[in-house]
Amino acid sequence: MSNSLIIKICGVKNASIVEETIKAGADMIGFVHFIKSPRHLELSEIKQLTNIARGRIKTVILLVNPTDEILETISLFKADYIQLHGNENIGRIVEIKQKYGLKIIKALPIGSSDDIKKIADYHRIADLLLLDAKPEGETNISGGLGKVFDWRLLDNIDKNINYMLAGGINIDNVKEAISLLRPYGIDVSSGVEIERGKKDKNLIWGFIKKARQAAAIIDK
Repeated sequence: MSNSLIIKICGVKNASIVEETIKAGADMIGFVHFIKSPRHLELSEIKQLTNIARGRIKTVILLVNPTDEILETISLFKADYIQLHGNENIGRIVEIKQKYGLKIIKALPIGSSDDIKKIADYHRIADLLLLDAKPEGETNISGGLGKVFDWRLLDNIDKNINYMLAGGINIDNVKEAISLLRPYGIDVSSGVEIERGKKDKNLIWGFIKKARQAAAIIDK
């Protein structure tokens, strides 16, 4: 990667977009196993795409409140991370790490100052945090909503906590997000899609270029 910013393209569904994501210079690629998501993949599909990407880019498998049975299967895929995007508590995360030896990205929904209070506790347990917009109502969809949360809520968090910023990031606001917040990483899904669940290679290339340019200015 050209600078310190970590860029993750999440919700990739096919081999051609895996290849474009790698060529465009992303650092992480995410595959979703959640039936209610338009980016959902069966475990057999995730295994295939993880095999294609392994060793070329960091691989992440997104799960929502996974059962032990699913975790047992996922652990065989040798992905670099699993991303827990449900209501997994600290005890469950510790259990998963100890039982399966998996590195964990924990997604935390942010919608109010009360949500910010949870960050420090999860930071001590997860390998990396992802801060995403909090769903409204009973959407039953975790992430990929194209919704931006109030970034001012992050003004007072510990600057030593590395986090990835998600939630409605796209080519139009990624420069502002990086300049204002200076996150460890940026996670994008709907922001590089031409329609819900369908990634576009040109948007991926454009997004990564703009994000790298913004990060380079900060690194000077």
